[in-house]
Amino acid sequence: MIIINKRNLFFLISVWLLSTLLSAQNVTISTPHTQLLLSVPNGGTPEQLYYGSRTSDADIRSICETARRRNAYPVYGMGYPCETALSVRHADGNLTLQMAVIGVKETRLTKENATLTVIELKDKVYPFFVNICYKAWQDADVIETWTEIRHEEKKPVQLQQFASAYLPVRRGNVWLSHLSGAWANEGQLCQEALQPGMKVIKNTDGVRNSQSAHAEVMFSLDGKPQENTGRVIGAALCYSGNYKLRIDTQEDDWHHFLAGINEENSWYNLKKEEVFRTPALALTYSDEGMSGCSRKFHQWARLHKLANGNTPRKILLNSWEGVYFKINEDGMNRMIKDIADLGGELFVMDDGWFGDRYPRNSDKTSLGDWTIDRRKLPNGIKILIDSARNNGIDFGIWIEPEMTNTRSELYEKHPEWVLKAPQRDPVTGRGGTQLVLDLSNPEVQDFVFNVVDNLMTAYPEIDYIKWDANMSILNHGSDFLGKDNQSHLYIAYHEGLENVCRRIRNKYPDITMQACASGGGRVNFGFFPYFDEFWTSDNTDALQRIYMQWGTSYFFPAVAMGSHISASPNHQTFRHVPLKFRIDVAMSGRLGVELQPSSMSEDELSMCRNAIADYKQIRPTVQQGDLYRLMSPYDNNGVASLMYVAQDKKQAVLYWYKTEHFHNQHLPSVCLDGLEPDSYYRLTELNRIDTQPLKIEGKVFSGSFLMSNGLDMPANHVLDKKDRNEYASRVILLEKI
Repeated sequence: MIIINKRNLFFLISVWLLSTLLSAQNVTISTPHTQLLLSVPNGGTPEQLYYGSRTSDADIRSICETARRRNAYPVYGMGYPCETALSVRHADGNLTLQMAVIGVKETRLTKENATLTVIELKDKVYPFFVNICYKAWQDADVIETWTEIRHEEKKPVQLQQFASAYLPVRRGNVWLSHLSGAWANEGQLCQEALQPGMKVIKNTDGVRNSQSAHAEVMFSLDGKPQENTGRVIGAALCYSGNYKLRIDTQEDDWHHFLAGINEENSWYNLKKEEVFRTPALALTYSDEGMSGCSRKFHQWARLHKLANGNTPRKILLNSWEGVYFKINEDGMNRMIKDIADLGGELFVMDDGWFGDRYPRNSDKTSLGDWTIDRRKLPNGIKILIDSARNNGIDFGIWIEPEMTNTRSELYEKHPEWVLKAPQRDPVTGRGGTQLVLDLSNPEVQDFVFNVVDNLMTAYPEIDYIKWDANMSILNHGSDFLGKDNQSHLYIAYHEGLENVCRRIRNKYPDITMQACASGGGRVNFGFFPYFDEFWTSDNTDALQRIYMQWGTSYFFPAVAMGSHISASPNHQTFRHVPLKFRIDVAMSGRLGVELQPSSMSEDELSMCRNAIADYKQIRPTVQQGDLYRLMSPYDNNGVASLMYVAQDKKQAVLYWYKTEHFHNQHLPSVCLDGLEPDSYYRLTELNRIDTQPLKIEGKVFSGSFLMSNGLDMPANHVLDKKDRNEYASRVILLEKI
């Protein structure tokens, strides 16, 4: 959400190269393969006619004449009984709106390779205005839609509901796919047939908006969701704060889908001439199943949403599970040398490096005191940066700048900077001492910006920042906002956060930043313009990661998905998982290491070293290729399988994992996808541990055969008796010949 305080900025977009008033009654909004058709009669109601595959001009004319119409942005109070996108309370107490079209503007955004269509609405009685905006990308099949709301009434108008968008979905055998979960169990796939009644997916955390529910959904229009067949609509709300998705199914022929900011405890007092911009809802459509929808989201994210989306991500070692808070100079230098010896490219020093009066030896102290703990690092950070450079790798660091502890110099100096309800003692979070800073306050915004700016000014060689956020907003109150605008808190917090992140990105466009929030708490397109990647989950257990990464992949590309090789037994599940399996799972995302290399055997180090070398060979395909999900772990067939295919089809990488462990187990063949049918591919197994190669090793098959007949994978590895275990996994490289 963006607030613009001057009226003359309401219609201004600085990059507009063309702006023309359209007189047509119908509007066509197109991407390369999708289309949205709208009826926009002057003085009438804007209506949606069609959303789906791009079609011919003749079909468009017939659709406009015959389609069943639905209000494109329903408002409350006048003749609309279903859930509405917008409801307000005028200064005189009137709760109704009646919006009519007063104009349509179309603009070519040449630099962005997009078109912007704005449908201008005005209430028939009140000087109350809404712009419905559609941004259609011309190199990706995504349409973003949002609204801009303003008024010229003498006193503030209270916005009570303010959805970004409304989409009617024709009833039938429609299934909903979405993600849910909890800490250390994020990104779980949920699928259900839509039934009469209200389905609500929402977030109220205030800081982390994807740890439990997600603001992204897919609608499968042809029955139970299929990966690579069937018509699917994908929708993703691009917002960093609290959201609400509503699907209202009543007695008519439609599922009414609305998405936007969660208005609960967040009604907004809109002043005269002020503009309230809702976050964008990204829409895509595919007739190639859910994987087809995913590929469209991934392409759009890499091209236009994710910071540095087309830049290869480095292979890193993160210190957290290796040492936790026990940071020291010798230990960091050892880990730097270890990851360099393994062929890695980056070392990240995690939590525990800071604090003066209150040393950071646990999660109970020191947040906000971003000074080096000289007891742990007597020679500071510079000597570690030099060590990394001397070993041929880069250096990164962990921060949690939105938070403080009651045991910190910052809190002692600025207790007014934390979120706290007036006349109440604050409720603390992690460690019994953690509090959230009030990012609605510009002074706090400056402080948070300076956490990064001071680090980068002192150490410009820092290559990577892990930005964590480990607490919800548990205290609804802001000293800065004043008594009349306390309901603005959630919105103002994220407006402040985005202001900070925007300043950082403008000054440091090339630094790699990870969005971590108790693991996967900030996996949302609203964060993508400011962050290069996210931490998928604090749970690094390889078997459980198959499920979490599978779910996360429905909307988010592999280049953004941090996936690390961890220790065994795992630090979260205590499960013993062989190194081969841990490596193979981690190699399906942005590869990293999360353990103590000095505790590994020479054989284990050699296996990691070989895997890192192999990953560099396939990194462009994994991080920038097209994803095809082949066999879902959620189908309970004992197998999960996916593959990435390079854009030019010259290389592909197949991942295969056994997810259940039974004796004499019969596992299904896996049929590949995305290959050129008439081309031939040579198969090579990566990370091989078997004493003898697979029968397919070095063999050549046509793309047609691999997609039609598939491959059989053995249920176990061929190993010496002492090395056998219940796990099996394969990574197969396919190279076009």
